[in-house]
Amino acid sequence: MNTNENDNPGEATCAAYSMAVRDTMDMLSGKWKIQIIGTLCFGKKRFMELLASVGGIAAKMLSKELQELELNGMVKRSVLHTKPITVEYELTAYGHTLKPVIDVIVSWGIQHRQRVIKEMSAKKTSI
Repeated sequence: MNTNENDNPGEATCAAYSMAVRDTMDMLSGKWKIQIIGTLCFGKKRFMELLASVGGIAAKMLSKELQELELNGMVKRSVLHTKPITVEYELTAYGHTLKPVIDVIVSWGIQHRQRVIKEMSAKKTSI
């Protein structure tokens, strides 16, 4: 029996959905990229400002992640001809398309933290 995507449209939709999730996760993989993008949503940052803003990241890892984000068209790197040379990073227009995604992640994270704190408080009072 010959099957194609039109035989089961729900399956094709599920496969496309799954592929889109995988593509997004591949692009945003790791612990740091979403935090870097979130920080750059607030505007241009120099390397050391990013390093301070993204708590816990090592300089070498930040450099690697910025290079990957630049290769994917999310971040623009600008070398300013100052003494010493200054390098700034900013989101591209394409990178800014992730802001709604970051906003949803932030909103969920705030709700989750409040829920965990509430549950921990309830456990302490029942002891």
